[in-house]
Amino acid sequence: QVQLVESGGGLVQAGGSLRLSCAASRRTIGTDVMGWFRQAPGKEREFVARITGSRGYTYYADSVKGRFTISRDNAKNTVYLQMNSLKPEDTAVYYCAAGGRATVYAYDYDYWGQGTQVTVSS
Repeated sequence: QVQLVESGGGLVQAGGSLRLSCAASRRTIGTDVMGWFRQAPGKEREFVARITGSRGYTYYADSVKGRFTISRDNAKNTVYLQMNSLKPEDTAVYYCAAGGRATVYAYDYDYWGQGTQVTVSS
């Protein structure tokens, strides 16, 4: 079993920045792909960004492209999400996820963190 622990959420004004972190208890083939999803009240969970372990390939949702950056430190089994130019519509609970397939679908990720709240005020 793999545990994912997120940190770094909070309240920020529009245009501000936050950095989320997600530490995995261990690295396995099942955690080669790590990603971030988010879920706003009354909405379905949606893909935000992902990164592969071996070559560090990244992929972003169109809604965050150019504003968010995902990165990982394999030595620390940690993935980061740097969020800049935040907008009120970015307000959501952000979840870290890990899996073996590089997709945008939540069902392809086997391990999930508990979520961290990000609130962007206008």
